[in-house]
Amino acid sequence: MGSRWGVNRTMSQIHALLFVTGRPMNADELCEQLGVARSNVSTSLRELQGWGPVKVVHLLGDRRDHFETSGDVWELLRVIVRGRKQREFDPTIQALRDCLTHPELGRESPVTRQRINETLVLMETTSVWVDEMLRLPPETLVRIMKLGAKIQGLLRGKGSS
Repeated sequence: MGSRWGVNRTMSQIHALLFVTGRPMNADELCEQLGVARSNVSTSLRELQGWGPVKVVHLLGDRRDHFETSGDVWELLRVIVRGRKQREFDPTIQALRDCLTHPELGRESPVTRQRINETLVLMETTSVWVDEMLRLPPETLVRIMKLGAKIQGLLRGKGSS
């Protein structure tokens, strides 16, 4: 599943293992369970920590770092969406803003300038919407998702169910 989300295999495996076991694990355990080199596990853990879904925890009587992820799927959704937005979406918005203020843009056709501007407006609007959705409690998000499906059905002429 991770490769479909643009995440490398080891990162996906580590996160999945931590999620399904529901307990903190140290790097040696992760290596053993996954059959992956320690260097690969270490690199993947650093990335997962930087991204947010994995955190370091310390267990009483054990000096090694242990790693865990949230068991709350809604919290994981928030962390993943927030991380992707920060790493991918926000820099693209800034690049589009920079492009629109660049002096050489005046040399481009009106169609080009319009398309860049429309893309920026779409991305800024989506960014605001994502930020608003991330602040909502899970119950409200579920209701919005169900409502969205009903609205789509109505618009397609299927009626509500």
